[in-house]
Amino acid sequence: MSTQKKVLILTYYWPPSGGSGVQRWMYFAKHLKSLGWEPIVVTIDEEKASYGVLDESLNQEVDGIRVIKTSTREPLQLYSRLTTGSKKKGIPQGEVKRKSVFGKLSAFIRGNFFIPDARIGWVPFALKAARKIVAKEQITTIITTGPPHSSHLIGLQLQKEFKVNWFADFRDPWSDVFYNKDLYRRSRAVSKDLKLELQVLQAAQGIITTVGGRLHESLIEKAPAQKFYALPNGFDSELMNRGTVEKNHHYLHVVYTGLLTQNQPYNGVFKILNDLSATQPIKLSLAGNIAPDIINEIKISFPKIDTIFHGYLSHKEAVGLMKSANLLINFIFIGAQTQMISGKILEYIATEVPILSIGNPDSEAAKFLEQGTAAVMLDQSNLKEMRLFIDTVISQKDTLYNEFPSLEKWSREALTKRLIEEILN
Repeated sequence: MSTQKKVLILTYYWPPSGGSGVQRWMYFAKHLKSLGWEPIVVTIDEEKASYGVLDESLNQEVDGIRVIKTSTREPLQLYSRLTTGSKKKGIPQGEVKRKSVFGKLSAFIRGNFFIPDARIGWVPFALKAARKIVAKEQITTIITTGPPHSSHLIGLQLQKEFKVNWFADFRDPWSDVFYNKDLYRRSRAVSKDLKLELQVLQAAQGIITTVGGRLHESLIEKAPAQKFYALPNGFDSELMNRGTVEKNHHYLHVVYTGLLTQNQPYNGVFKILNDLSATQPIKLSLAGNIAPDIINEIKISFPKIDTIFHGYLSHKEAVGLMKSANLLINFIFIGAQTQMISGKILEYIATEVPILSIGNPDSEAAKFLEQGTAAVMLDQSNLKEMRLFIDTVISQKDTLYNEFPSLEKWSREALTKRLIEEILN
């Protein structure tokens, strides 16, 4: 029988799911295993899941980890088929589409009939699998991570049935997440959601958040007697240090990776790049889940920019693209400017490439980002400072680096050691 300490992780997102949401506990599990723990993961069968994107390359990161995959019942694949004809392409990410009657109806149903979220149908399947594992393996420590925050309801029930230490990990806000305002929620739905959130916050052994700041503070306000741990996302130092990337000296290479929607303030930066393109060779690389209407908008409204739409890249390819840049750009979701720091930011920082982020300059994300020597967070209306920053990058294109203090403590391995020392032990 194994003498390793065991931890059960319940996460909806798991390889081959792509995107940033999967990487937090994928890397924690990977490094827990290398540090002498035995992580056991309960997740969803990818054939049944509502994943917006897939990244098969991530499977190699979790090779050798015990994974139990379950079925589910959820409406998002049906929604996607009705809106796009595909069970994957139309799964909502980062925004709520309300322009059409169907969009408004979908938002209302999503906001009032699927509490806390549209993946609530996974709960009974995951709970059944988790019960068996807890009993058979004599598990004493459980982690649930959200979104989807319905995952925490599994931990809540397991805690009632077994003597376990259960920690709930909040990657994003729950009841006050920025897009809830667009779901036409009635007071009954709002009340039910708040009640579930409070039950989780009060019952868990401890609450983990990705950073300090407003998300951390708002949860503390709701459950002041609870234990809270701020454990940020990090970067994969092995991947970041793998190989060198040759930068092109003949143009300014600007890179954006990740999700890009109409709910992000990208217009100001693109307008400046378009204007500069008249006299300065600029190449704009966009990689990730870029909304088709934004691709069309860039082609029509910013035609002078030499833009390459890479589509979704594997994590390794995305990091390589970041490292090839002279300037990395980022756009915080409107309404979420004070709530969160995206996992992408730490990867941006680890490249040492200058960073221009558009969001709230007084937010925790801004304070964190601006510890670097060539990184700023600017309001979307501050076109003058955007232009000055970009001009600085152009004038020092081959010599300007974004140096960040004590960068090594933000590596995935270092953060996993903190997880063990501060929470699991």
